Amino acid sequence: MKLLKMMALGALALGVAGCASLDTVTRNAPLEVPQVAAPAVQEQRDYSVQAIRFAVPDDLRVSEANSYYPIADIVWRGDPLGNRRDQIAAIFQTSIAAGTADLTGDTAVIVDVTLQRFHSLTERTRYTVGGVHSIKFDLTIRDAETGAILEGPQRINADLAALGGRAAIRADQTGQGQKVRITTHLTQVFNDLLTGPVGTFPEEAGNS
Repeated sequence: MKLLKMMALGALALGVAGCASLDTVTRNAPLEVPQVAAPAVQEQRDYSVQAIRFAVPDDLRVSEANSYYPIADIVWRGDPLGNRRDQIAAIFQTSIAAGTADLTGDTAVIVDVTLQRFHSLTERTRYTVGGVHSIKFDLTIRDAETGAILEGPQRINADLAALGGRAAIRADQTGQGQKVRITTHLTQVFNDLLTGPVGTFPEEAGNS
């Protein structure tokens, strides 16, 4: 009987020792560290602009009405009365050239811009309530050698807050009329659009 009790106690002791050993090994085991994938590196634009192609579709409507909000695609009073399409084209050409002048990257590109809307303020609106210079265009960037599309076409919203009343008059007096303000704004817009990560265009350009 004593022999059986001693054998039972021995087996129990071995079992307890085995559990303690297993518990110790488990508690001392290194934790598995989850593997976190490295963030993808975005390709940065490395452009140099070789040509600018600006187009105004023939079906865009032009208005010279001096109402508060003419129903038209093109409303422009920042130049003397004349060909509004040509005047707007000159603003874009100047802005794109200035905004990309310092780009000396390895990829030579052609910038295609197609106007969709250029609705500035009439005299009546500008010298009373002010508003918004509504400017929208489609942008496509092409390889200058092959003509292949690198980015776009992408609809760009380049609206700019428009001064009104006394603020507009003061701006005119200090050489900051609406043509100067829009040209400066679009210069920054195109600099933003042709630098930075490839494939990322802001929803509202020039407002960063």
